Amino acid sequence: MLSIEEIKKGVCTGDYLSLARAISLIENQVADGATLLETLQPAAVPIIGITGPPGAGKSTLISALMQDWVLAGQRIAVLSIDPSSPFHQGAILGDRIRMREWYLHPQVFIRSLASRGHLGGLNATTIELTTLLQAAGFDRIIVETVGVGQSEVEIAALADTTIVVLVPEAGDEIQMMKSGLMEIADIFVVNKSDRPAAQTFIAHLKQMLMGYHRVDQISVVPTIASQKEGITALLEAIELHQKNATSNDAKKRLLLTKAIQIIAAHKMQSLNRASMELALSNAMQAPHFNIFEFAKQFF
Repeated sequence: MLSIEEIKKGVCTGDYLSLARAISLIENQVADGATLLETLQPAAVPIIGITGPPGAGKSTLISALMQDWVLAGQRIAVLSIDPSSPFHQGAILGDRIRMREWYLHPQVFIRSLASRGHLGGLNATTIELTTLLQAAGFDRIIVETVGVGQSEVEIAALADTTIVVLVPEAGDEIQMMKSGLMEIADIFVVNKSDRPAAQTFIAHLKQMLMGYHRVDQISVVPTIASQKEGITALLEAIELHQKNATSNDAKKRLLLTKAIQIIAAHKMQSLNRASMELALSNAMQAPHFNIFEFAKQFF
């Protein structure tokens, strides 16, 4: 069995087997994983978050983006958060099927992760895993969320650039999503824009964005990812956003949010669920049980 130092050395030299082992340590919250994270020296590698409803073509879009970056000689890491299997809690691996042409490419590392019931469309260790990838010599890191809809706003606290992918038929969905996904997007992609009423949908989307104070910073890019159309415009929009989002204030806000999430996760690990459940069994029998008073003893 490899030591932590050997795994770290492999990660820093771009060895995919060592990287896979490190991811398993971190995802399974093994103590050695925390030790590894504390010794890393991550680079300022941009993280691109891609989210949106199921069937919008997120994986196909990622595949099209990777083609351009790989041809430019860049190394790409992709974390695809899949829904958990109800039987074994593992990832369903649908994204590996859709991105199969890149699965064995030497410049691409793809890892499917189960959400394991974590809300927000991500895995509970996504911050840790993206930090690991930033130390592994990649040029771009892509995080694709589960694709469950409005709840997937957590990606905005992780990614330097958040892309929301929609399709022309999503008119009714936008009404539901505008208080969630609509507010986190740095770039909107209207995929499958060769479908009927696509231009009407794009106009409607732009009109809705006029009500948001960040509208002047948000791009709306029509694409047909399956035919690689609109990809150049999307690449330009990504580059422009990342160029404009490099201020110290933006970085500080992003890092502060990540630090708070890491601290909260660490404190949650210190809770003993079994002892809490036992205490609750007794406390809830009181005629005027107060959940806030009960919870305070575990602060």
